[in-house]
Amino acid sequence: MCGKILPLLFNKLFIMEKNNLLIPASIIIAGIIIAGAFFISKNEGVGGNNGDINDKTKTEINIKAVTTDEHILGNPDADLVIVEFSDLECPFCKNFHETMTKVMDEYGKSGKVAWVYRHFPLTQIHPKAPKEAEATECAWDQGGNDAFWKYTNKIFEETPSNNGLNLDLLPEFAEEIGLNRVQFEECLESSKFKNKVNAHTEDAIASGAQGTPYSVFLLKGEEPIPVSGGLPYDQLKPIIDQVLQSI
Repeated sequence: MCGKILPLLFNKLFIMEKNNLLIPASIIIAGIIIAGAFFISKNEGVGGNNGDINDKTKTEINIKAVTTDEHILGNPDADLVIVEFSDLECPFCKNFHETMTKVMDEYGKSGKVAWVYRHFPLTQIHPKAPKEAEATECAWDQGGNDAFWKYTNKIFEETPSNNGLNLDLLPEFAEEIGLNRVQFEECLESSKFKNKVNAHTEDAIASGAQGTPYSVFLLKGEEPIPVSGGLPYDQLKPIIDQVLQSI
């Protein structure tokens, strides 16, 4: 996970990272699933400090509701909606983007899972990320949701991560996906979507995010489930299966 990470408290799921490297989560996840303990009572808390379970603390998840103008893939009325807060220069986000693409290939077509993308650029370590986030919004402004996803995919494909992308390439990316370059450049130079990116960042923090990628699982009639870190597909899939089987 990019940025400073503290152990997160999950109402229903506990996954922790340390020193920007994912702790072998397969052990944690396997234990959770095998023990049948994925779901924890809503009145209980699971937290941690250096790997110790602590039930005295709770994480408050004040995530904004998903609206019709979101950057969403899949059925908005899906049983499971995964809201991801992401930084376009975070290498772990780049990997997790591939994970979520695979998730949507398997679960999105059937309408079981939807993916909502929200911005959380970590400006202190990735000062280019906010402008890249604005660029995706300029793509959306000109070409709609389809252009947003194509442009976001393009950035993740091309960036070496860790603030390594040449921002001069942003208009070229727009042109490559079929957008009007002049119109795109005017939008980007105007900082038209700076406030929107900032609002997403505020939402991420209110939702409990302390680094990227950070996701929140939304299920109808259930408390939000925070999931921290860029889990690979083979580790995220059992979690999704467990969630869907419980509905």
